[in-house]
Formats: sequence, structure tokens, C-alpha cells
Amino acid sequence: MPTRHVSPRKKKYGEICEWVVECINRGEYLPGQRLPGELQLVRHFGVSRPTVARALLELEKTGLIERRAGSGTYIQKAKNEQRCVFGLLIPDLGQTEIFEPICQGIAESRQTMPFDLVWGQTQRGHSAAEKAQALSEQFISIGVSGVFFAPLELTDGKDVLNQRIAQALENAHIPVVLLDRDICPYPQRSRYDLVGIDNSRAGYLVTEHLLKLGCRRIVFLGRPNSAPTVEARVRGFRDALSWCNISATADWVREGNPDDAAFVQGILESMRPEAFVCANDVTAATLMRTLGELGLQIPTDVRIVGIDDVRYASLLHMPLTTLHQPCRDLGATAIMTMFARIAHPDMPALHTMLDCKLVIRKSCGSDPCLAR
Repeated sequence: MPTRHVSPRKKKYGEICEWVVECINRGEYLPGQRLPGELQLVRHFGVSRPTVARALLELEKTGLIERRAGSGTYIQKAKNEQRCVFGLLIPDLGQTEIFEPICQGIAESRQTMPFDLVWGQTQRGHSAAEKAQALSEQFISIGVSGVFFAPLELTDGKDVLNQRIAQALENAHIPVVLLDRDICPYPQRSRYDLVGIDNSRAGYLVTEHLLKLGCRRIVFLGRPNSAPTVEARVRGFRDALSWCNISATADWVREGNPDDAAFVQGILESMRPEAFVCANDVTAATLMRTLGELGLQIPTDVRIVGIDDVRYASLLHMPLTTLHQPCRDLGATAIMTMFARIAHPDMPALHTMLDCKLVIRKSCGSDPCLAR
């Protein structure tokens, strides 16, 4: 910033004001950008510090700049340039453990990108479906800049409700980024951005691991009304069996409550499985307990793998082999996707899939030292 001498025919502070206005008009300083400090301006114009302070005061009165104590002087943002406010519509928060670290990843992005988060309020005792509906209505009423939506699962009529919520947000011109799962059955894709892992690959990797250990009778276990992610994991499960020239019939994929001992006993008697691929870690942990109650030892009598790598997976009485979801990275990616959608509202729907890693522990009967 070379020294610039003020013309004696102009008031000294006036030329400083004109220079700042010219810089703004030329785009040298953008809204929100910090101006040079007072001492730099003193040297640049060869004037006293009170003169610079007078110029900045005049500019502040016009609304062109904003002076922040202890921070500096900034070009004022346009009045209509509001900070983004995003809503978190996650009915299963606190029940499905992956969403807490995903939300942490979203929140941590505020260190580099300016936005605020709104969690919304719902009445206690309401069902997940009622909470989701109420939250969507709240976000529409306050006019949030966008919504991160983790669609409902394990609920009757979930597909209709999820699509109704997404459509209502779209009608209100509120961008939607889906977390972890879509709102339509696999392999269909909705018109909304989605951030998650490659769930077909996840199902393939855990099944492939069991096959390499010599297992041939493997059952995939999920719960009724599961998310489309589970359907994708089933696809990967079947593909891995096909890779090993194993023809899986329909009864190799079971849907039911892993807490139901009679249901589990029926699978054991009809299939005599050597291993279970569970739709997620919650299902795997529940199945472990039920198998223990039925007198089976893991992994001696039957092997188990899950998907997600939630916090307690390594703390189970038999640490769980599973596939790790990079949840915080998913949250950070979701924020970037949201800002991209706001900047380019007409671009095609994005489906961003992050990498996932197999985490080998004792439940599969393999050496944990082989973990990748």
C-alpha cells in the first residue's frame, strides 16, 4: 500500500472517504471484507490518526462500513444479505447413533462458513412421525435457508410421510439435503441432494469378509420398515454371495425383530447359519444378546458383523466387526452440498458417497490385527 498524499484543495478526511468508495465500486473490497487498519491508512495518506478516524466515522454514518471494537473496520454487507439459518430435521436423533456425530460435523463447519443451526422444538411424548411433521412446519414458518433431513424409518407409512415433508419444504422454496438415506425405495433416487456412504458396497464388504473366512450359509437380518439404505446393503450382500458362486434364495434375507427369541430360533432351525450380516450395529448388538439367551457362543457357534461402527460396537461383550461410517465427514460434506445447492439451485441432484472402512473385531472370529 504505497504512500498517497492528500490534495490540499480537499478536506483531508473527504479524500479518504472518496478513496474507500472508489475501492468498493471497483470491487477491491467486497462486503464483509476487512479494510486496512488505521495506522496503515495514516501512512498511506500521510495524515494524522484523528483525520483517519474522522473519515471512518463519516463512512460508518452512511452505512458503507462497520467498525468492530478490537477487530477492525469491515465493508458493510447489504441489508438483504442475511446469515444462513439451517434447520436440522432428524426425528431419530438420540435413537440412531450415527446422527449425533453427523450433526457435530455440520456444527463444526461453522468455524469456516457463516451459518446458524436451528434444532426446533417438539412436545414430549409425540411419535417420531409427529415430531418430523411438526419440525417441518416450524422450519417453513420461520423461513430457514435450508433443511438437513434424515428421513424416518421403522415407522408405518414412512415413505408417504417422508415424501410429503420434502415436498412441503420444496414448495416453500427451502433447499433440502438428505442425510444417510433417500425418501424412496432403493434403487430409485429422489430429486433431492443426498450425502451418505455407498451402502451396496458396505453390504458387499462385510459379506465378502465372512466368505473369505469360509462361511457359506449366511443370513442377512434387518428390521421391518427399514430405510432404503438397508435395501442397498441387501443388494451388496447378494452380489458378494454371487461372486462366490452361492445362489441365495429369498429366505437368506430375513426381516424381523432381533429381540424376538422365537423369531431368531426359527432362523437357526431352518437355515443353520454360520454367520449373520446385520443391517446395522443396533440390530447386531440386539441379536448378540438373543443368541446368548439361546445358548449360542459368538463367534464359536455363529459369527456376526454389523454396519455403522457406532461408539459401543467395540465395547460389547464380544466386540463387533463392522463397517465404519465417517459420520463427521458426512456432516461437513452435507454443509458443502447445501451451500452448493443455494448457489446453484438448478443443478442436478447430487448423490455424494463417502468411503467406508471395514473394522475387524472378535465377533467374526477373525484376527482383529487384520483390520483395514
